[in-house]
Amino acid sequence: MSAVLRTVNRVVLALIGLVLLVLGGSVLAVGLGASPPSWWIHDSRHDVLVSAADRARWRDHGWFWPVAIAVLAVLVLLLLWWLSAQLRRRRLAEVLVETGDGEGALVRGRAVENVLAAEAETLDGVERAQAVLTGRRGTPQARVDLVLAPHATPSDALHHLTTGPLTHARDSAGLRTLPTTVRLRALKHGAKRVS
Repeated sequence: MSAVLRTVNRVVLALIGLVLLVLGGSVLAVGLGASPPSWWIHDSRHDVLVSAADRARWRDHGWFWPVAIAVLAVLVLLLLWWLSAQLRRRRLAEVLVETGDGEGALVRGRAVENVLAAEAETLDGVERAQAVLTGRRGTPQARVDLVLAPHATPSDALHHLTTGPLTHARDSAGLRTLPTTVRLRALKHGAKRVS
């Protein structure tokens, strides 16, 4: 997600939250006995959101209230899904590289991921590699998935990954540490027929 979209997302979330907070707070305040201004949507603590006439109008339609409740339930589930998507860790868009002048330089996160994966694929016994950076741009974290060839030894592949590509990525970016989660999988291959 780009920085502009993240900013727009946060501003929209803040505005929606502010509107909901003001409306909910006003309903609570009026319900507790506060006197609202004359132009407000509630007149007194005995005022209701849905009047008896509005409720009675739909009483003859047996489908209305179940549909209204179902729509609101689906809306709540969608909002909870969206909230969980916002809180999920996303790929790192850029990495802050220490240049020694106190300023630093920004490198695209995808570029670092591609180089890390390409270098990991050159290791003996590694058929495929994929790297993903998460965290903050000054303190990135890596997740590396390796698909190992049938002849590969997992401990050797992990050792070569740690001392090779991960060390190069950490040193190139001027990072003190690069916490990494590595997932190793074996390459699936069919059994050979013996004649």
